[in-house]
Amino acid sequence: MKGRGDRPVRVGERIREELSLLLLKKARDPGLSAVTVTEVSVTPDLRIAHVNYSALVPPEERPAVAKALRRSSGFLRRELSHLLDLRYAPDLQFHYDDSYDRGARIDAILRGIPEGKEVPDEG
Repeated sequence: MKGRGDRPVRVGERIREELSLLLLKKARDPGLSAVTVTEVSVTPDLRIAHVNYSALVPPEERPAVAKALRRSSGFLRRELSHLLDLRYAPDLQFHYDDSYDRGARIDAILRGIPEGKEVPDEG
């Protein structure tokens, strides 16, 4: 559709901000205390919001966090519908963002490289 511009991006940013506040202040599920919303992308028709999140919990606790998010998605969607001026409250689909884990792994690899070792010249 023509003329949409950057509205999905703006709506996604607003959803990210409001979800972060909702998880911080209104969510009562203890499984959601370590969740951080990293990015939200919204489909062009504003019906589906893909929410990327990270959680600073051990890997074995991640399924419990995902389950807590699915369990509270109705509450979060209802609260978002009150906060946002949209015709339809977007369906929230949660995806774990493993960029922190990948960054930590790369950091560990780089720390394992011995310092001061020069690469021999080919010339």
